[in-house]
Amino acid sequence: MRARRTVLLMALVAGLSGCTVAGNAADAGAEPVVVGYQSKTINTVTAGTLLRAQGFFEKRLGELGARTGKKYAVTWQDYDTGAPITAQMMAGKIDIGSMGDYPLLINGARGQQSAETRTKLVAVTGYNLRGALNTVVVARNSPIRSLADLRGKVVSASSGSAGHGLLVQALRKNGLDPGKDVKIENQQPPIGASALQSGNVDALSQFVAWPGLLVHQGAATVIYDGGELDVPTLHGTVVQEKYAAGNRDVVKAFLQAQLDATKFLWDQPLKAAEIVAQATGLPPEVVYLYNGANGIATFDPTLKPQLRAALQQDVPFLKSIGVLQNIDLAAFVDDSFVREVYGAGYDADLAGTANKAALTGTDPVCKKPVADPALAGELWLSGRTQPAANPTCLLRAVKAAQAAGEQIKAAYVPDAATGTRWFADKSVWVRDGETFHPFVTAAAAQRYVSAHAGAAVVPYAEAVKSA
Repeated sequence: MRARRTVLLMALVAGLSGCTVAGNAADAGAEPVVVGYQSKTINTVTAGTLLRAQGFFEKRLGELGARTGKKYAVTWQDYDTGAPITAQMMAGKIDIGSMGDYPLLINGARGQQSAETRTKLVAVTGYNLRGALNTVVVARNSPIRSLADLRGKVVSASSGSAGHGLLVQALRKNGLDPGKDVKIENQQPPIGASALQSGNVDALSQFVAWPGLLVHQGAATVIYDGGELDVPTLHGTVVQEKYAAGNRDVVKAFLQAQLDATKFLWDQPLKAAEIVAQATGLPPEVVYLYNGANGIATFDPTLKPQLRAALQQDVPFLKSIGVLQNIDLAAFVDDSFVREVYGAGYDADLAGTANKAALTGTDPVCKKPVADPALAGELWLSGRTQPAANPTCLLRAVKAAQAAGEQIKAAYVPDAATGTRWFADKSVWVRDGETFHPFVTAAAAQRYVSAHAGAAVVPYAEAVKSA
């Protein structure tokens, strides 16, 4: 079985790696617009995969052209990480891009080295206020169960990425020196995933959707939930300042399209996840883990104060690893474009942090309203999903579905400590009296057991049977 999983993973990695370039055949006189995105980094789908698949940008450009008499030809360039997008932007070959927080800061810093290359962060795509979009995993049968076990080991991470930042900060928080106690191998996500499977590295620290993909395939186990770090992580939209100055209407059209995609995801998260899955080759269950109702990612284009502060806090780390010298954040972060697009509703959404792709309704098994995101789970059956008011109710729903012979595509539940949404069957379950608590990691479950007399870790199947 392990060999089969490895073959399947390698096939998927081969299909998802590398850069692809696609575009519209430019009509005579059409103005080119080049967009760099990361189709598999599904925290950016509202400025990338979903936006592209639905044709929202082309539609908005068509409306712009109807007013101005101009024609536009969009070229989409797909990359695995933000670094090559930045390189292309510095070379004047990409006009608009999307990437994670650490790459965004590197982008801004590099751009500020010359008036010709300056860039601006103009919107957020998705974020998680606790940092749960980044995760450390090990191979499924690895004896490593916590960060402490990584002493003397090799961990794969993409240098300067949010996954790299999580690893370094988490190691330091747990008393390990990243430079001495752990060897960090700089690898792109698909290479790191292959290295983990082949045993060439002991762990992998990466951003969405790689950890969820590996766990879903039964190839990996989580040893550190990024939500434990409790440091916000985000992805965003960045534009060339020079391009934006001369093409403000085009940038606004892109942000209008991004808002179109965001509202589509808010209103139809399951359909949005299926569209992204079809476009990327990722399993829909993995996409929906991050981008679904109450998903790990909260999609909202506004540049919130918490996220601005997080960027400021990230600067010292990037300086410490030698990938950033200095950046003027006040000059880099510019919400004037998205404010114009949003209109009067901007400040209200700027102040809010609730996930608008929210689980609502009534739990059909426990007959309770579904209201608290820290407790609410979801069961994905063939052709439909249903909410669960709390983890114990979710287990009961799984039990009922199994008894009825229904096909269960996935079951999702929030971690009892961090709130990170995770696969119920991949979570570590603790029984405390008649209540069940799920955790993303075994270490977190053990901490709960140690602090609660009578609580005990139980296998998922037993939790379902006993609920």
